[in-house]
Amino acid sequence: MTTQLAERPAPSGTAAPRGRRKPRREGLSTVLIHLELAVVAAIVIFPLLWVVGASLSPGDGLGEVSPFPSEATIAHYADLFTETSYGRWYLNSLYVAVFNMAGSVVLAAICGYVFSRVKFKGRKAGLLSILILQMFPAFLAAIAVYMLFLNFGLLDSLTGLALVSIAGALPYNIWLMKGYTDNLPASLDEAAAIDGAGRLTIFARIILPLMRPMLTFVAITQFTLPWMDFILPRLVLQSADKQTVALGLFNMISSEYANSYTTFAAGAVVLALPITVLYIVLQRYLVTGAAAGAEKG
Repeated sequence: MTTQLAERPAPSGTAAPRGRRKPRREGLSTVLIHLELAVVAAIVIFPLLWVVGASLSPGDGLGEVSPFPSEATIAHYADLFTETSYGRWYLNSLYVAVFNMAGSVVLAAICGYVFSRVKFKGRKAGLLSILILQMFPAFLAAIAVYMLFLNFGLLDSLTGLALVSIAGALPYNIWLMKGYTDNLPASLDEAAAIDGAGRLTIFARIILPLMRPMLTFVAITQFTLPWMDFILPRLVLQSADKQTVALGLFNMISSEYANSYTTFAAGAVVLALPITVLYIVLQRYLVTGAAAGAEKG
């Protein structure tokens, strides 16, 4: 009987069919994922091709625009700097972007460290207030900002515009930095304090270097925001020589007698180039900072 049991073939179970179906399911899943990525890539890339093609197309109207122009020209890029004040708009936007980036990084790092490590009266109320401020979009304070600028003589000021940008993004940046600092070991502070280091030394020499991924993330996001901002510059900037790129490009196509869409496209391409290069060069820090913010924020 033992021999019969040993020679009896194993009953057919469900393990073998499951083993065969699993690769098929994985293959189908892979195909669907790649198909989805291809569709998303096409949706993203086609407008970019259209803008680049428009900037290289002859003429001014939309009817002459093609993503792949048969007679490409760079005349619109030359017109951008000779026929318009694009260079001045670009420098204005660069000033606001650098000011906004530097101010946001400094304030977010200091405030994030203070709210994370220093225990003081009113700390919870302050954090709650910052959290509530994040819920409201910046344009809701447009009238208040205008009256504030009017009373303090900051209308038509690029510095004033940068200060408003810093203040508008500060609540979000503080929470990012606080969440990141909360997960840094407190033993580092304690060991440095035992060695005689003060708060400022601990922050500058120990905590600040560890904040580098998140600081890079904050710096890049705050640098890019002013280039795309339209509402606040439209509200506070009045002189033609104080316009930012967003305002200048808008005026380029909003006038009844000056609808140069191809030159507008050239301006959009020039605007996007430095930001794109910045993202590519600092991509590693961006991914690290975004992941840290998602896990620790």
